[in-house]
Amino acid sequence: MINQPLVSIIIPLYNAEKFISETIQSALNQTWPNKEIIIVDDSSTDNSLAIAMQFISDNVWVLTQVNSGASTARNYALKEAKGEYIQFLDADDLLSPDKIEGQMDRLNRSETHLALCRVVHFNDGEAYKEKALKDDDWFCADNNDPVDFLLKLNAGDEVMPGYGSMIQPNAWLTPVGLIEKAGLWNEELNLDDDGEFFCRVILASEGIKYSAAGTNYYRKHTTNNSLSAQKSLNAYESMLLSVNLKYSYLKERSSNPILEPIFARHYWEIGVAAYPQYKELSKNALDKAVAYDYRGEKYKAGPVSTFLSKIIGWRLVRILTYLRYRNIIK
Repeated sequence: MINQPLVSIIIPLYNAEKFISETIQSALNQTWPNKEIIIVDDSSTDNSLAIAMQFISDNVWVLTQVNSGASTARNYALKEAKGEYIQFLDADDLLSPDKIEGQMDRLNRSETHLALCRVVHFNDGEAYKEKALKDDDWFCADNNDPVDFLLKLNAGDEVMPGYGSMIQPNAWLTPVGLIEKAGLWNEELNLDDDGEFFCRVILASEGIKYSAAGTNYYRKHTTNNSLSAQKSLNAYESMLLSVNLKYSYLKERSSNPILEPIFARHYWEIGVAAYPQYKELSKNALDKAVAYDYRGEKYKAGPVSTFLSKIIGWRLVRILTYLRYRNIIK
């Protein structure tokens, strides 16, 4: 263990009493022996903190902070971490036991590359270990061109067929030096904070090493309400700011004309989702999409709503959807 780099596993925690024991156990079960686990409770109002404290040991710390959000919790842990490599882990997600070891083997002590593994999405309550494992996503390969990787990550079929995705933050393993170079998590963001953070970290790197060993299990929570109808103004502002920042970082590094069409989709989707609650923000996003020559689908939702949008227009469909779910909440 003396010759093995220390890996810091960072878990931001807020009201996850149902999941936190299993999450911490998946961190403890990592076959990489030289590790520390830092849990930061963000003023949970359930039993999360009490459950986490049961795991305190020589290599498991539990810190607390006034409710400030996951990004602030991660930054707090980063300032306390002693590891040479960082593993982020959300409080309701899980890692296979070989996740860190597989990625450390691929990195081979590199301090200039990130490691990536497969992500298995599962609905809460599903038997996640029975989900099929696959390595045929486009990002399941090494890539030594950070700009190329990020263009593909942010793209969609209308611009780059076969590309685009959402890589959940637990899937990465990151040398701490890259985080020091890129900067801490942006505490102004509460949505897509991981996308903005890892955009900076990837651009600070020399590329990505893919590990076929190890799996990140990403838990999805289903709800009967339309989440897009319930986001706050602050949430949409965060989404828009994140897209603005990611675009600006890539614009500094690339003159590829495909950049604007790629980001046009993100602006369009925010503009549509924010309508009609936040018309000014919606117009701002839609204007950028049009300026960047958006040519994709005007509206994507369930089959009935998508069909109606072609008859009465997406704006009226959005108004009807908003009124429907607002009434459900009341």
